[in-house]
Amino acid sequence: MTPTKAVRLVPAGLLALSVVPVLAGAVRVAELTGGAGVTPDNARFFAAPVPVTLHIAGVTVYSLLGAFQFAPGLRRRRPAWHRAAGRVLVPFGLVAALSGVWLTLFSDLPAPDAGLLTVFRLAAGSAMALSLALGLAAILRHDVARHRAWMARAYALGMGAGTQAVLLAVWNAATGGPPGPFPRALLLGLGWGVNLAVVEWAIRRHVRRAVGQLFGEGKRP
Repeated sequence: MTPTKAVRLVPAGLLALSVVPVLAGAVRVAELTGGAGVTPDNARFFAAPVPVTLHIAGVTVYSLLGAFQFAPGLRRRRPAWHRAAGRVLVPFGLVAALSGVWLTLFSDLPAPDAGLLTVFRLAAGSAMALSLALGLAAILRHDVARHRAWMARAYALGMGAGTQAVLLAVWNAATGGPPGPFPRALLLGLGWGVNLAVVEWAIRRHVRRAVGQLFGEGKRP
């Protein structure tokens, strides 16, 4: 597969990665609005339905619409669409990030989610909101390179749930059962870490290519 074809497949891969968290969110909203019974697993969502609904709506729009921002052809051919989508994505991304932080701080989390996983969630939500703010500030300064880098980091953090679902599935297949609290916290943290590592690699690769082209052009007569 050529690099060009691989880049074209990125939005499709991101949409596929969004399937599990989007479907899980839809099930949760149906549970909240459909009169499902309150259980120990869902009681905290019934106790605070507004923030969890906002979180699900923010994540759904942000993950699905955001995937198309990584289609280079669409950005080039329809820059107005790219800008309009960005105006939608920033507020929905902030809603997803900040509601996630609120749920971590103020909802009655189960005991296995306390400790390390709480730290990971607060760090990811705060870093996502900060990345969105920095990306917005960069484009207002017409700094396209930094805008793209910060927005890519924000999207990587927002897509953590998709990668986490893959990692948990691999663990279940390899061990024959779900992980305990500490391994689960590490796997969920690894989900955000993997996404950020991929994005940082892509950002640096793009910078190296741009610098190489600049020096290459400078050598021409």
